[in-house]
Amino acid sequence: MLQTQHEYPCETEMSSHPTDGPAGLMSRVRSSLGGTTRTIAAGAIVVVFGIGVLAPGLADAKAPPASFADLAAELSPAVVNIATTQTIEAGRSPDLPQLPPGSPFKDFFDEFFDRNQPRSDRPRRAQSLGSGFIIDSAGIVVTNNHVIADADEITVRLQDDTEFKAVLLGTDEKTDVAVLQIDPAGRVLPSVSFGDSDKLRVGDWVVAIGNPFGLGGTVTAGIISARGRDIGQGPYDDFIQTDASINRGNSGGPLFDMDGKVIGINTAIFSQSGGSVGIGFAISSELAKGVVSQLREFGRTRRGWLGVQIQQVTDEIAESLGLPEAKGALVAAVTPGGPAESSGIEAGDVILSFNGQAVPEMRALPRIVAETQVGEEVAVRVWRAGKEQAVTAKLGELEKAEEARVVQTSQTDGVIEDTKVSSLGLDVATLTPQLREDYKVPGDIDGVVIREIATDGVAAEKGLSVGDVIVEANQREVREPKDLADAVAEAREAGKKSILLFVASQGETRFIALRIDKG
Repeated sequence: MLQTQHEYPCETEMSSHPTDGPAGLMSRVRSSLGGTTRTIAAGAIVVVFGIGVLAPGLADAKAPPASFADLAAELSPAVVNIATTQTIEAGRSPDLPQLPPGSPFKDFFDEFFDRNQPRSDRPRRAQSLGSGFIIDSAGIVVTNNHVIADADEITVRLQDDTEFKAVLLGTDEKTDVAVLQIDPAGRVLPSVSFGDSDKLRVGDWVVAIGNPFGLGGTVTAGIISARGRDIGQGPYDDFIQTDASINRGNSGGPLFDMDGKVIGINTAIFSQSGGSVGIGFAISSELAKGVVSQLREFGRTRRGWLGVQIQQVTDEIAESLGLPEAKGALVAAVTPGGPAESSGIEAGDVILSFNGQAVPEMRALPRIVAETQVGEEVAVRVWRAGKEQAVTAKLGELEKAEEARVVQTSQTDGVIEDTKVSSLGLDVATLTPQLREDYKVPGDIDGVVIREIATDGVAAEKGLSVGDVIVEANQREVREPKDLADAVAEAREAGKKSILLFVASQGETRFIALRIDKG
């Protein structure tokens, strides 16, 4: 399971042998085959063959350092321990059973709960520990939001045990970043700076420094295991995966490259035991830098906002839209009154590029938009009606949009008429006021409601449910069952194997491509 509670684990085994060429490395490989795990031995063989035979270019790759001591000595003074104190309100005793006045059981229950349920008559103080790092000698400290969340007091402790009370400048839950300010009282504090995480390669060495289990000043090393990880923590996930050992208390600490630059903020671990299993995650510096800058300047984030709901473009959706390959972000809905609507972006468009940056997949778009300056006019290329088109959008501010949104509603009446669409494995009916009430369909949703689904049909395979509303078929409005049946027939006549449906379900909208070559 993923854990982000003042802990971030990873572990690695490193050789302490200096670089001595392929012959010496082969000798160590032979030794490792007899005494270490097969994983380490296999990895060593790959390295040998890569240098000697398979890829001569790898001979130019950086060799493992003989020691991390110089780097640790230089960077450790800028890494801090963060202690927080939180007031927990007085606890409340469990509610007693509701007994009638004069019940003979009242005294019994009063005595039982008094004896077995401890009560807290006054607030309690809870403490927690984490890590952070100084990015400005004037006293600017970066850490994780979850390290200092709900804290009444924040104390920053330096390597020499000097302590400072910290003030929270700003925090961002979406990226789990927080920025603190301490007053160094004229002292010039040691500091580190952000590097470029986009230049990292899988296999590059990294060093983590932090406060695991409250021990303080702990240095671990490993490699970049993967980049661009989406671990389901938020809309802007762009995590670096590392096997550098990270544990409880490392949260908010820095992940360094071999040049001593911060290329990540240690944030989460994958662990079933709570300890390091060699899979840790750090927020990439390229994502963190903009957030930190805004928190320092404004005390909050100011992200660009386009005003669309998007979904992944699958192979079937791409085929249905005539898109040569499955790429981009499919617009499932446009927020009324938002920048996308003003720019002419429509549901069913596939956003291929934004502000000059390609959108290879859906999850790339939120980060690109968020990092674009509020109020800026940007070029957007979309796929619509079988070809690329260009539009211009002026971005709003996400945080303001989250405070209040305008929703338009409409009402459609009709007569219930069930129609079986056997090729899709479902029965649909015209949406009427009674069906709206039965299936709790919002007033601003029009279409045909699914009344029955064949368990072995293509609709069931794609996760459609009874009560879902089909709003469009092949980007044409569907207002009665005949519209859907006609759309299927037209798709077949055109030689298409799929039909693209626009579906509303439980307050959300999405596109679903169904194969129609069955049934």
